Amino acid sequence: MPFVQNLLRYISWLSLDVVLGAMAGMYFFARLLHAPLQWPAYGLLALAVWVIYTTDHLLDIRGRERLDSSRRNFHAQNRLFLLFGVGLATLLGGLGAFWWFGWGKELQLTLILAALILGSRLLIRKLGPGWMKELSIAVFYVVGILWLPVIRAEAINITWMAMGFVPIYILLAFLNLLMLSFLDQREDEAAGYFSAVRTWTPQALIQVIRKLNFLLIFVSLGTFILMPSFFRAFACVVLLMALIHYVSFFNARLAAETKRIRMEWSFMLPVLLFSF
Repeated sequence: MPFVQNLLRYISWLSLDVVLGAMAGMYFFARLLHAPLQWPAYGLLALAVWVIYTTDHLLDIRGRERLDSSRRNFHAQNRLFLLFGVGLATLLGGLGAFWWFGWGKELQLTLILAALILGSRLLIRKLGPGWMKELSIAVFYVVGILWLPVIRAEAINITWMAMGFVPIYILLAFLNLLMLSFLDQREDEAAGYFSAVRTWTPQALIQVIRKLNFLLIFVSLGTFILMPSFFRAFACVVLLMALIHYVSFFNARLAAETKRIRMEWSFMLPVLLFSF
């Protein structure tokens, strides 16, 4: 299966798995809040997520002489091509947003949100403790996929039970990022990258990951049992994602790259909601 493995590797290096997971997450909240979205919403989200993640990867390699990661070497070797892609995607995203939204309140609020997220990310990158990078990315990721469904939802559908899935999804994204930080700890430490391993020792970080994963599993299971029937499909999806993270991350026989791919692709599971 070398072809499939190489394909999955390049999809991961290009952050396309993250893009697909974000689109699935938007669908999760659109279904949850009874706010169906047209295809331009998913296309614009895909462009925004890809630009943000690719730009972040390009910033990571800027001025670095040693790159002990295949992922970062890929970005270094294809830097000009990726910069062109980022510029083109930004242009298409801006034109597409203006075409779909028009210069109305939705676009203006979205631009304000984007500016706040960018400013916060830069501030945390410079001044915050290591774990704040992962937490801030998790929060902004969920805010990004939740933004349009909330704007388009009717007030009657924005209930405390529906919005209770927001912190659960943030916890899932935070757990994912802590796991990835642990898997990349040697490369990050060697290169001096800013991440959770700068705050916790590996032993402490693994304990934090284990506790958060168990918490997420129990909360998801409790939500499945206690909430009305409509919400159980959503709780089941989150529970499955949490279980995949646990089974993948704590399987000592799996390579780090395989763990990463399995955990990232688990964010596609909201597509199961098509069946309901």
